[in-house]
Amino acid sequence: MTVAPEHRAKRSYHDACGAARALDLVGERWTLLVVRELLLGPKRFTDLRAGLPGISPNVLSQRLEELVQIGVVHKRKLPPPVSAAVYDLTDWGRELDEVIVALNRWGARTPNIYNCSDMSTDSLVVTLRTFFQPEQAAGVHADYDLYFTGSDSGTDEFHAVVSDGAFTISRGATGTGTTAIHTTVPAFIAITFHGRPLADTLTTGETKISGPPDALAKFVSFFELPPECKGTPTA
Repeated sequence: MTVAPEHRAKRSYHDACGAARALDLVGERWTLLVVRELLLGPKRFTDLRAGLPGISPNVLSQRLEELVQIGVVHKRKLPPPVSAAVYDLTDWGRELDEVIVALNRWGARTPNIYNCSDMSTDSLVVTLRTFFQPEQAAGVHADYDLYFTGSDSGTDEFHAVVSDGAFTISRGATGTGTTAIHTTVPAFIAITFHGRPLADTLTTGETKISGPPDALAKFVSFFELPPECKGTPTA
């Protein structure tokens, strides 16, 4: 991988250790969170802003430019009639997936408390992948269409599959999932990780389910924070 000369001239640890060299490239504030937002596929600039409401447009533009120049992100233009620019991870960039999942697992044990309403849907997806318990899903074969409403980008859709102890999730509902779950990110986190009764969110209308009546309760049982984790899981 060739790094652009202008990036080699930027602030550096000047350390040959691979960790230091990696931090030279992706250690700036917001950089790994931009990567996190692209783990499930390409996004437009406005979609990235919706997933990272705390970042300014100028900083986001700068981080994307840096990631493109070092070969972690690829910028391309969608064909007509869309004709919008999107950003996607390169093969090298996608290798950061396991890094982000590991950081999520480690960082969830912080004593700091965060508001789950600040979590993006992509952050929630990383959290689900991080804390999936394979032993809880042994022998289970089920698929789910997940619809998270209330975000700045409208409704975020995902398709999740649990297959005998394995969990996969991808962007975009299929419309053919055995169970369809319509909810919000805060409600889903409260049910899954903080013991809020599912019936509460059904009563308030925060959650709606089509499919087997116990499907959501079964689904959330596949995810569990380790005992030492405190506060709201973050990604």
